Amino acid sequence: MLSAQTDTTKENFLLVGTYTKSAEEGINVYAFNTTTGKLRFVSTAKDVNNPSYLVIAPDHQHVYTVNENDEGGVSAFAWDTVSGNLTFLNKQISGGAAPCYITTDADGKYVIVGNYSGGSLSVLPVREDGKIDAPVQTIEHTGRGPNKERQEKPHVHCVVFGPDKNTLYVSDLGIDQVVIYNYKQGDVLPLVPADTGYAALAPGAGPRHLTFHPNGKWAYIIHELDGKVTAFNYVNKKLVPFQTISMLPAGYKGPVSGADIHISPDGKFLYASNREKLNNIVIYSIDRKNGQLVKKGEQPTGGKAPRNFMIDPDGNFLLVANQNTDNVVVFKRNKLTGLLTSTGQEIKVPKPVCLKMIGTN
Repeated sequence: MLSAQTDTTKENFLLVGTYTKSAEEGINVYAFNTTTGKLRFVSTAKDVNNPSYLVIAPDHQHVYTVNENDEGGVSAFAWDTVSGNLTFLNKQISGGAAPCYITTDADGKYVIVGNYSGGSLSVLPVREDGKIDAPVQTIEHTGRGPNKERQEKPHVHCVVFGPDKNTLYVSDLGIDQVVIYNYKQGDVLPLVPADTGYAALAPGAGPRHLTFHPNGKWAYIIHELDGKVTAFNYVNKKLVPFQTISMLPAGYKGPVSGADIHISPDGKFLYASNREKLNNIVIYSIDRKNGQLVKKGEQPTGGKAPRNFMIDPDGNFLLVANQNTDNVVVFKRNKLTGLLTSTGQEIKVPKPVCLKMIGTN
């Protein structure tokens, strides 16, 4: 899983999902130096179409990726924790067009995928050898939002399990809702709409990615279409909104496209990315008593269209995938202030979309 360089320096593996244009592109693997922030190339899993979003299985021996195309697919790989190589196992349909998000349940027995263009989510069983079977359940959402160009129908953008591990939260950009499902592993149909139903966002918000606070009390979602973040109290599976805060500079009138959202491992800071003309990470402090957000700063991402970013397991670095400038940039985190500074470290990667790291367990 990691290799020791010295007594004080170690490397984790960074997996980069991409949009592909040729057979020479795919899932790129790098070794990440947890002391210096340096990245060195390890391998590429080729011949996989648009592996735009990834999930590492709980056993750290398998990786699953969407195939974000009109047909919609999910691919399974075996992961070598020593060499950092991925070996293709098999592929299944995803149950809808343009899948853009994927996760597993707590035991890695099922893969759940969100189909953006299909407006649906699907559940795929995982075999003992890590291969996946065809979907046993596909749920299609209905409805639309006020934005005629982007909300003409449902667009599932995120599927995330809550702190209890048996409730699934599905953000749908097209209908301005986080739809909530009860999950029971092994049932013929594992997902059933929860009594709590859904959490509604403001019309035209376009909810995208959702994250839960490490303390299990709060959740936060980034709006793609209006450039805001909404904070929720998490109570008895419900999401109850208590704050909505802008990601945009005062007086900003340009195009808006919020993308990704993450919380630092210590739970003190929240980070959210803007694309279009802003191309930055907005930094908020999180009040440890009530979860309220206060804006602390902004950091240019060193590229265009920061589609996805991640914080390393130790909370020392933040890495950004800039999709439209083909680069991944590494920033140092100040754990006291939450602010970011450039490390000078970056790598060139064609159309990076998703970053996942296998840390030191």
